[in-house]
Amino acid sequence: MGEVVLNPSSRAEQLAQFTLPSKLPNHIAVIMDGNGRWAVSRHLPRAAGHRAGLQAVRNIVSACAHWKIPALTLFAFSSENWGRPAQEVQFLMNLFHKTLIDEIEQLHENNVCLRIIGDHSHFEPSLQKAITYAQELTLDNTGLNLSIAINYGGRADITYAVQQIAEQVHAGQLQVTDISSELITQHLALNTLPEPDLFIRTSGELRLSNFMLWQLAYTELYFCDTMWPDFDDEALFNAICDYATRQRRFGGIENKENVLVEVL
Repeated sequence: MGEVVLNPSSRAEQLAQFTLPSKLPNHIAVIMDGNGRWAVSRHLPRAAGHRAGLQAVRNIVSACAHWKIPALTLFAFSSENWGRPAQEVQFLMNLFHKTLIDEIEQLHENNVCLRIIGDHSHFEPSLQKAITYAQELTLDNTGLNLSIAINYGGRADITYAVQQIAEQVHAGQLQVTDISSELITQHLALNTLPEPDLFIRTSGELRLSNFMLWQLAYTELYFCDTMWPDFDDEALFNAICDYATRQRRFGGIENKENVLVEVL
């Protein structure tokens, strides 16, 4: 977010115009979809869409930090995205690397705790080094918990958790009867954060696309037609307001006093 400081006075004034509902999500998860289609619709190369999408990331991170949303997780690159044209994949990796280097100091200055989840083993050593530095630098920050999912897949996340637990059972450290949903959760990525309250996907697609499959079990889902580069403060505000109208029952009921019990 090198071009935009998270909380300059002008940015704070811009965000202050929104009157937020009293019910805010503690954790927002976003699939940032539509960069390529945004560019194609404007007769631009797909790379232009990814660059424009980066500015949307800056704006949304800034808004969440200003509005005191505790956690934001962004799906930047899935484990399936390696199937895209090699030139586009290389561009995305280079863009992520450059952005990480350019903006980590500013994130740190704004008390953001950055985490990069996913399989880093396919990345070039220089990118792995940059990720390690960024995470260690911001580890103790107490502001927004910003997580970027890159080369991440929900199924792989669950598989890795199960493998870790299986190794502990094999070593005699756990019994099979010790395995529970809580134990699996403890071995997943972002296990120290609350599960997302609000999931947002842009560009009109109505899928989870292998994103945080375990963690999204009871998350409120919000889909919009807006392409990610056009997803701005107002769009995020609308999603939060929609979330605030939801009744979250987690499999229970809203008002137990109104339940009718049939006596047989």
